[in-house]
Amino acid sequence: MSCVKSQGTQPAETGGKGMDFNAYDIMEPRLPGKTPKEFRNGGRVKGQDVRPDGMYRPDYGILTPNMRSPEYVQMSTAAAITLGVTTGRMYRTSCTRCLNLLLTYPEGCRASCAYCGLARHREAERDYADRNFIRVDWPAVPMDTVVDIVASDVANSPFHRMCISMITHPRSDDDTVSVLKKWTSRIDPDAIPVSILSNPTTMQREDVALLKDLGSDIFTVALDAATPELFDRTRGKGVQSPHKWSKYWEILMDAREIFGPQKFGAHIIVGMGETEYEVLELVQKLVDMGGHSHMFCFFPEKGSLMDHLPATPRDQWRRVQLARYLIDYCGVRLEQMKFDDLGRVTKYGLPQGELDDIIDKGIAFRTSGCPGKFQDDISACDRPYGDSPPSNIASYPFQPESKDIRKIRKQLKQKLDIPHRLV
Repeated sequence: MSCVKSQGTQPAETGGKGMDFNAYDIMEPRLPGKTPKEFRNGGRVKGQDVRPDGMYRPDYGILTPNMRSPEYVQMSTAAAITLGVTTGRMYRTSCTRCLNLLLTYPEGCRASCAYCGLARHREAERDYADRNFIRVDWPAVPMDTVVDIVASDVANSPFHRMCISMITHPRSDDDTVSVLKKWTSRIDPDAIPVSILSNPTTMQREDVALLKDLGSDIFTVALDAATPELFDRTRGKGVQSPHKWSKYWEILMDAREIFGPQKFGAHIIVGMGETEYEVLELVQKLVDMGGHSHMFCFFPEKGSLMDHLPATPRDQWRRVQLARYLIDYCGVRLEQMKFDDLGRVTKYGLPQGELDDIIDKGIAFRTSGCPGKFQDDISACDRPYGDSPPSNIASYPFQPESKDIRKIRKQLKQKLDIPHRLV
């Protein structure tokens, strides 16, 4: 079993109109269509009411069982392989160090984010549990099974961290608490820390505080869009979705106060129409607040409202990856960098020799996310091939080797003036 589906889409060398970035006027989502009444709110699955029996994989080719959290959770294929509930292979990496758990319901997510395969507008297209979240299949597994396996040998668990991913659903807040309690009742969060990928739309400050009190370690908000205008276009009224930029920032500020420095952050997707300056301005703001940014490279998820649009050109992605790493971990500030009149990074604020050292180490180009056990700038959440095909890697889920660094430099348009000094 492979960890990713072949979607027939490859990142292009350039974006729309031949540019080396995805401009705002190009990245216009489609509007969601109307769903027939009988398919709304999980009507097909709930109507036939097939009872779940153990693990369910989207490739089974049967009607999705009537599974719902907190009894069931979905997880990425890489997590399922690492957990040992399914078999498979990974390209150049031994799966994942983060057990990412996604809440699941027959009704599915009630939002319509334009780039997401879980969006509400797909109700008539596929059963919720058969849709991709980020490129890969997400099998559904009983939560009791998950806890039994990990609790049987916590000391030798391959997981450095567990993450509960919420969705927009009326039960999401309560069920996140239930999943967290079930985990911490048998697994010490000091041994395997817990992150929360939140759904601010349904949350209040007391919900954030409760998750902290119950043992979660890091709280993140999936802003995804780098600007209010882009947020509204892809996650709010522009696609008939309930999310609001102001509400997301309200909960993010609550998390800052409740979880404290270095224990909160925001997800950002690069290449949905923002400029490089705009996304790095957000990165700097998060650092100044005491938080971190977790970056994703836009990939047109099949069935989403943006599946007709170009993936982020590698030039744009590598420039932002490098600049974000410098801001987050190297003390470089946005004001030290230079940008052209299209908002592209032209200077990174470091002498070339120092910049070469950082490029050659390769960590800047690995998947960004909550930290694991190695060091703060190496994420536990390595999300193998969640934002690219293995043939054209965006976020490296492993330490890049010399051949990878050469490719990265080519994408950055950085010449090899000095020998590599890989560590």
